Amino acid sequence: MNENLQFTPLRDEHVRLGAKMVDFAGWYMPVEYTGLRAEHLSVRSDVGLFDVSHMGEIRVSGPEALATLEWLTTNHVGKLEDGQAQYSLLPNFEGGLVDDLIVYCLKKNQEYLLCVNASNADKDYAWIVANNKGAELRNESKAWGQIAVQGPKAMGLIAKIFGAAASAIPTFGFREFDFSGVKVLVARTGYTGEDGVEVFVPAPQTVTLWQTLLSEGKNFGVVPVGLGARDTLRTEMKYSLYGHEIDAHTNPYAAGLGWVVKPDAKDFIGRSVILSQKEKGLPQKLIGFKMCERGIARQGYKLVKEGRVIGTVTSGTPSPSTGENIGIAFVDKEFAADGTEFGVEIRGRSVGAIVVSTPFVKRK
Repeated sequence: MNENLQFTPLRDEHVRLGAKMVDFAGWYMPVEYTGLRAEHLSVRSDVGLFDVSHMGEIRVSGPEALATLEWLTTNHVGKLEDGQAQYSLLPNFEGGLVDDLIVYCLKKNQEYLLCVNASNADKDYAWIVANNKGAELRNESKAWGQIAVQGPKAMGLIAKIFGAAASAIPTFGFREFDFSGVKVLVARTGYTGEDGVEVFVPAPQTVTLWQTLLSEGKNFGVVPVGLGARDTLRTEMKYSLYGHEIDAHTNPYAAGLGWVVKPDAKDFIGRSVILSQKEKGLPQKLIGFKMCERGIARQGYKLVKEGRVIGTVTSGTPSPSTGENIGIAFVDKEFAADGTEFGVEIRGRSVGAIVVSTPFVKRK
């Protein structure tokens, strides 16, 4: 085992539940418990629990908090009111992305909590420090545990634990509640395409919350879910994952993320480069596809048509919900229309595939 592995507060819980544990971006994490397919389908039909305590949390506060975040992120932070959150991007100066993240407004103009990807948490914090406009910054990643509760029955379970007010939280809203003598943040956000929340809990109380969710969730069909199903769930929704669909060289418009880029509202890092690339015409577009012949597309596989390479797979998996093999890819724009057929190079042969509309699965 990697001697530098980091552990979430729930490590012993995962081991006790018999999870298959792996090294994920330097964290000791559960990839599955009873099996990826069963866990995935439980989230689509009932409710699943995810340990996302490895995610990073950064507090930005003080009189310059808003100015700092407007400069650092692409979305318009100034429109957030207390208790509201937004999906956003951390751009770099070259027109690519440092990370994607969620910004939570704790007190308008004065205090915000950022949730960033686990593998990027230290890099993101260093980037924020280097480009700070005078805000007070604190990396609180070790102070927080985080549990995602996702699925059509998630809000019923959340209401049972936190009361009816919790089930009234709007999408991309959050509220503070008391739990086991501490304050927790219940945010109606998630990464599965299903209803549900992500609960930020002080690290020492994470185990208590996890055990409470499992015991109180029995009548809701709750199951613990590993990283394997977390990835298939987000792929079915065509949600971008850093290091797959987006990276330091990705223009957000090419990745279909222009809806969180607000150049008319403000200036931000890389704004002129991102816009000039868009105006010149972006050569590729992010699309969803399904395999027409037997084969699973994996990250890095080439897309081919009429003897030329036209794109690259960013994510691919069998879809537990549809029974089809699906994928996400960057493809030359002239081949991005729904219904376009091409081949995926799998072990030296071209396997048929077709561009399809996304998400691959619609929420019931």
